[in-house]
Amino acid sequence: MGRIVRGLLVLVLMIGFVGPILTVAAYRFLPPPITILMVQRLFEGQGFSRSWRNLDDLSPHLVRSVIAAEDANFCSHRGFDLEAIRKALAHNESSERVRGGSTISQQTAKNVFLWPDRSYVRKGLEAYFTVLIEVMWGKPRIMEVYLNSIEFGPGVYGAQAAARRNFGVDAEDLSPTQAARLAAVLPSPLRYKADTPGPYVRRRTGRIQAAAGTIRRDNLDACVLG
Repeated sequence: MGRIVRGLLVLVLMIGFVGPILTVAAYRFLPPPITILMVQRLFEGQGFSRSWRNLDDLSPHLVRSVIAAEDANFCSHRGFDLEAIRKALAHNESSERVRGGSTISQQTAKNVFLWPDRSYVRKGLEAYFTVLIEVMWGKPRIMEVYLNSIEFGPGVYGAQAAARRNFGVDAEDLSPTQAARLAAVLPSPLRYKADTPGPYVRRRTGRIQAAAGTIRRDNLDACVLG
């Protein structure tokens, strides 16, 4: 009996270890399907709009804008930005507005493979999947999957659906301002609107455009657009 239990335990551990690796390997080439968050939003009645686009068919302005807004060190870290995490922890100790320190790699791991939660279990799995996609995908693929999976508004996922819904253009034709507006709503895409921006989104758009210029000038986008 004990041998059977040990055998089952080994089998479970192997599936738990090998399964994620095989899934990440498959998504290196195949578009990830609908995510847990998307299913949740569907049950909430928010609808579903998503249209996959390859990285070459996405505006470089959008790539620079999301790097500027979400993860300025995207090209230099290996999945985790320890300095950003330290700053976020220090900020959250003295402010009621919570600031996250997650990188684009971490956000991609969470969005594609996991569920929206702040538990230690989910964070641990997020770290595991972050390491996997950094090793097995590389930066261009991480950015491609991120921009095709991120939530931009109620029922709107990915850059193409967001560009069409908000501005009536394809994702490859987004202007610098339009791209910055989309990046500006990412902290709270159910609260903020890119097509009819309020004062906060307008201010944030200006800051993102300026930072995106720095990203381009200093070649901080080279791992994706180089």
